[in-house]
Amino acid sequence: MFVTGTMQPPGYGGGHRGYQGPPPGADPQLWSWFSTVDTDRSGAITAVELERALVNGDWTPFDLDTVKLLMTIFDTDRSGTIGFNEDWQNVFKHFDRDRSGSIDGGELRDALGQFGYNLSPPLLDLVQRKYASTVASRGGPPPGISFDRFVRACVVVKQLSEAFGKLDTDRDGWIQINYDQFMQTVLSLP
Repeated sequence: MFVTGTMQPPGYGGGHRGYQGPPPGADPQLWSWFSTVDTDRSGAITAVELERALVNGDWTPFDLDTVKLLMTIFDTDRSGTIGFNEDWQNVFKHFDRDRSGSIDGGELRDALGQFGYNLSPPLLDLVQRKYASTVASRGGPPPGISFDRFVRACVVVKQLSEAFGKLDTDRDGWIQINYDQFMQTVLSLP
């Protein structure tokens, strides 16, 4: 759901199984996520692979039909799969509904909600404050969350949600841990 596109690094995809590392300029954390989801190491994510990687706010798996619908949004070449390179830029453009070049609070809420993360208003505000620029760069987008910071915010929300899910063994949305457990969980995130 986060990724889409047709451009692939040399020796990656196109019938070549397996790959060596992120393409030049790729965010290592995003590459790690992509590589984890691409379980058959084909260089593209299928609907079934994406379904296995996504969960709802209550930790239930995404419905396959919903995943297929999301794939149609981001599968710009209509190959039935989503690749690595164009991916996040298309996701960013999709949610940057006002075409400002940055993601505002409402757009962030919509993006995270569509990804299955229904954060409370105070948490959304915190994420926005943490990742948004407060001043426009010269000739750049207006204040808000830039493309690279949007990717980072999505990856961090996903990682923290997964870490919480591992501790929430009874799936009730509550965990009881001590400080050391909390720190070990957060500091062990990639």
